[in-house]
Amino acid sequence: MAGTVETRIGFIGGGSDSRGHMRKFKALIPEGVEMEFAGNIDIVRDSLEDYRGTLDGMVREVAETVGSHQWEAVALPGAPKEVFNPGLLQQLRDALEIPAVTAMAAATAALKAYSAKRILLMTPFNETVNKGIRDYVGAAGIEATSAPQTVPVYTDALGLTPERVLDLTRKAMEGVGQVDAVYFQGAILDPLDNIEQMEKEFDVPVVASNPAMLWYMLTELGQSHHVHGGGRLLDEWPSRAA
Repeated sequence: MAGTVETRIGFIGGGSDSRGHMRKFKALIPEGVEMEFAGNIDIVRDSLEDYRGTLDGMVREVAETVGSHQWEAVALPGAPKEVFNPGLLQQLRDALEIPAVTAMAAATAALKAYSAKRILLMTPFNETVNKGIRDYVGAAGIEATSAPQTVPVYTDALGLTPERVLDLTRKAMEGVGQVDAVYFQGAILDPLDNIEQMEKEFDVPVVASNPAMLWYMLTELGQSHHVHGGGRLLDEWPSRAA
């Protein structure tokens, strides 16, 4: 018998929810919470730079999608959307009557919840996007060091095995020095199969953007859960830092 749905939240434009990394993410959603995957504003054609200058259109589409659903909070994944459209989160919040969060905002909040000051950033993106992410967390007082570009083209990350993702992270950790956390941005570079092993091996929290958005939205709604399989963030469910 299916559990009773007590909370409905939305996730807009994260690609197909049938992909392997999305199926693993969906398995982390707590009982009583329904996350609906809706809309698709992934407009990339030739380059992630296609997002540049699309701020008004994205905000409009998110607002229209939210208006047609009975959600209590909404997440907009995809760091490049925000890298190329500064101010996106504030405009979303101004346009909506429910709590909203982006991938970078949620991950930054999670890193601050663990008092992280210096982190390793793991992404499938190029240096232009990585620099935008580093600058974003840097504005929150967190120094980020990027691993070498993990794949030639970001979509190539879909073909990486969990063992290869773990190996890439190990190699990056060898050269980065002391860090307080590892931050995975770009869900197709998927750490979920090994996130708990990484945390044990590296002895730091591993924050992945999708679980961070789930944690952020439900925390914003006054909820606290303990979900196994998504790393320390979902298992320990820390409070948001002031």
